[in-house]
Amino acid sequence: MLVPYQQLDPNTLNNLIEHYVHREGTDYGDAEVNTETKVAQVKAQLKSGEALIVFSELHESVNIVSKAQFNAMQSEEYTQGYDTDYA
Repeated sequence: MLVPYQQLDPNTLNNLIEHYVHREGTDYGDAEVNTETKVAQVKAQLKSGEALIVFSELHESVNIVSKAQFNAMQSEEYTQGYDTDYA
């Protein structure tokens, strides 16, 4: 289920993004990028629709994924005969 970022409390959103940034451990190239900058980048991606917040009822978890990842997950569920749930 998609969770619109605007519906989250700002502190909750920030904590979710920080958790995601620390968990991902993404390589940003030669220059080190601080957490504050990474959080700002993810917020911008959420605002632009490039990234989405997804809640899994099955796993009772929330995650941030790219729009492409979300579309791939939806296609996989569709081809396996699962229902999709949109917020």
